[in-house]
Order: sequence, then C-alpha cells, then structure tokens
Amino acid sequence: MRIRRAEPRDHAAIGEITVAAYASLPEATESGYTDKLRDAVARDREAELWVAVGEDDQVLGTVTVCHDGSPWREIGRGDEGEFRMLAVSPDAQGQGIGAALVRLCVDRFREVGAPGIVLSTLHAMSPAHRLYERHGFVRAPERDWSPVPGVDLVAYHLDLAP
Repeated sequence: MRIRRAEPRDHAAIGEITVAAYASLPEATESGYTDKLRDAVARDREAELWVAVGEDDQVLGTVTVCHDGSPWREIGRGDEGEFRMLAVSPDAQGQGIGAALVRLCVDRFREVGAPGIVLSTLHAMSPAHRLYERHGFVRAPERDWSPVPGVDLVAYHLDLAP
C-alpha cells in the first residue's frame, strides 16, 4: 500500500468508497450528507484529497485534509489543521489503512507548523474513535456541534505543539 494525492481518475472510486464507509450510519445517509460524501471532485479542488492505493493502484481509502481557508473546514480555528471524511473500503478494513491515513494527516500538519489538529465524528463511529485515540487525539467536548438537527458530532483534538 502507498499513499498519494488523489488524481481525477480516482474521483469516482473515492466517492463510492466514502459513501460505502458511511452507509451503515443513518445520520450520514438520512441527512442528505451522501452527496457531499460522494463529491470527491469538490474536495480535491477545495482541499487536499489523499488516497491509499494497493499495488494495482486501486483506491483502498481516502481522507480530506483541510487547511486554513478551505470551505471543507468545520471546527478548525486559525492555522489549526482539520481532516474529514476518512474512509476505508469495507473490503480493505482492518489492514492498517485508516491508521496510515491518520499518520499522513499528522505529518502534513506538522510539516506546515500547525499547532494542532481537530476533527468531528459521529457518536456511533466508535472504531474511528479508538483509531484517533491510539494516535493521541483526545475528546474536545467543548467543540462538539450539530450541523443539522438530529446529527450530533463529537470533536477530537491532537496537540502538535513542540
């Protein structure tokens, strides 16, 4: 497996993998969020879209890295980093792809000197919570929020200060 920036030829696969990864979560599908999950073209244009690919260059996972100024940021402040829509193909889960994508995000934001990283996740995404916590993220309940009625997101933060 290797990680690289997404290319236009990856967009359809990224959209489908992201939708598939969130498919079991009614909060994601019932709120109309599926269209945003599928829109890899906009994420690639307005943020940094990354993919994990197999030996055959097939997309296995993806993450959207949102720097200051990206319209995809939700709770990031100032030069704080934020990432969104980390998704691994259901067929490739359990192979360390999600962990590799989290490490990419941490490395990207360290490279640019971000003081920390934030992210939002659904309450029901407990495997993702464990992944983030293994990488040093801690709950930031003061930043929990609701993008639409009935969808409550919990926030995590990682301090990157030296």
